[in-house]
Amino acid sequence: MLSPIRIDTVSALDAVLAIPGACPRFCRDEEIFGEGESADYVYQVVSGAVRTHRLLRDGRRQIDEFHFAGDYFGLELGELHRVSAEAMCDASIRLIRRGALSDLAARRGDAARAILRLTAEGLQRSQDHVLMLGRRSAIERVAGLLLDIAERTNARAELDVPMSRQDMADYLGLTIETVSRTLTSLQDEGLIALPSVRHVVLKDRRALERMTA
Repeated sequence: MLSPIRIDTVSALDAVLAIPGACPRFCRDEEIFGEGESADYVYQVVSGAVRTHRLLRDGRRQIDEFHFAGDYFGLELGELHRVSAEAMCDASIRLIRRGALSDLAARRGDAARAILRLTAEGLQRSQDHVLMLGRRSAIERVAGLLLDIAERTNARAELDVPMSRQDMADYLGLTIETVSRTLTSLQDEGLIALPSVRHVVLKDRRALERMTA
């Protein structure tokens, strides 16, 4: 899976991090911003984890993305947020005024290109998510998510998983029962271990990778 670009790795945008910005803390399940609200800020996860989601017409929740420490989110093409954002656990979030990014892009061509790259990679990840929902089996989806979490949190084998089983289901387009059965199946096959609900051990990472290739 394609990991979101992190602005702090793009030298053209280092100046953004020098702009004073509030870093409020949010409790588990607390809303950071809502769908349809004015997109005045861009957000960075300093610590913790965040989910972005939208409500479908039938009232079901579709999780758009999970964001971990270092990730930026909330960068919109329009003036309003297309999704809502909530903390999955206690989280500290940096707020950067959208105007600060626009001013930086106007002054520096390399910054403008980096912001464009950020936007394009976000769109690419959304497209990959849609393809995953349409083409992969349940076991491939769950295995792919575990590998994605490992890659994005720099975990080798032991994962602290901030999302609930329902979060996983709403991201993968599955029922919570299917997610639970699939995790149990992966454990029974000796590919993972589940010491607790929020802790996963990847016992055979290569087999998981082959499964999602």
